Amino acid sequence: MSVPYSVLDLVPVPVGSRPADSFRRSLELAQQAEAWGYHRYWLAEHHNMPGIASAATSVLIGHLAAGTRTLRLGAGGIMLSNHSPLVIAEQFGTLESLYPGRIDLGLGRAPGSDQRTMHALRRQRGGDQDDFPADVAELMAYFGDEPGPVRAVPGFGLQLPVWLLGSSLYSAQLAAAMGLPFGFASHFAPALLLQALEVYRSQYRPSARWPKPYAVVCVNLIAAESTAEALFLLSTVQQQFLRLYRGDAGELPAPVEELTGWAPHELMAMEKTLSRSLVGDKAAIRHGIQALLAETQADELMFNGPIFDHQARLRSFALGAEIMRSL
Repeated sequence: MSVPYSVLDLVPVPVGSRPADSFRRSLELAQQAEAWGYHRYWLAEHHNMPGIASAATSVLIGHLAAGTRTLRLGAGGIMLSNHSPLVIAEQFGTLESLYPGRIDLGLGRAPGSDQRTMHALRRQRGGDQDDFPADVAELMAYFGDEPGPVRAVPGFGLQLPVWLLGSSLYSAQLAAAMGLPFGFASHFAPALLLQALEVYRSQYRPSARWPKPYAVVCVNLIAAESTAEALFLLSTVQQQFLRLYRGDAGELPAPVEELTGWAPHELMAMEKTLSRSLVGDKAAIRHGIQALLAETQADELMFNGPIFDHQARLRSFALGAEIMRSL
């Protein structure tokens, strides 16, 4: 049986462009992804990051859903600590009502921002808080059929599919305990990938909607006609993470022939961060995907494409689809 393949779009803002340009590019990518056989297309909530334009995640999901016909659109994910569960239920209940059967809601525990941005989002918490499990349960209840004192309108009775996402063992354990599908973010935090999958599968408690565990593994995909070209394109995300280590969350940088001016410990940390990335020509990517599937037994692969040039980015996703169809 073929493995579904999907897109994670952080809606990158390359140096010299604007978010409006990124939105147009994302719509084109979503339309092409639909034609290339991608199963779902997720956007991730980030704030106060000039290089990522997907802050108003639900609004952008609606925009892309309106421009496609069959592609599943969703959040990968909504950072629930930033929001009241009711508001998210209403937003995604609206999306599901407009585009029935095409909307996913992936949830993350991290804020996706810094402390000052959290304050600006008006989601201040006191003490040693961890409301995430209760917030997830409350949110799921709003999509259920049992009427409560407060209803999500729209949302009530829609049974929207909810996913838990993470880069640690915490979300793997919670997804297992709640009987939910799980997505692991190995595109930026690969260290615990295999351990998290083992924990998730071994501790999984079947639910009515998900009788078996379902795991999605997300990795960076940078495919090109030659390995040399792919390595050149890779320098964009390498620079991006190196700059993040120094606190610079700027726009997506243009690729460079050589990384200069970085300390050895910075380069080592960046290499660990990107160690699961699939980079190369078609043959190399095919080998990498086969090895990743054999190692993880993933139910679905999701590809992030942190590439500066839009046409090169489209080509990378096209090559990824060709390879996945041929497996």
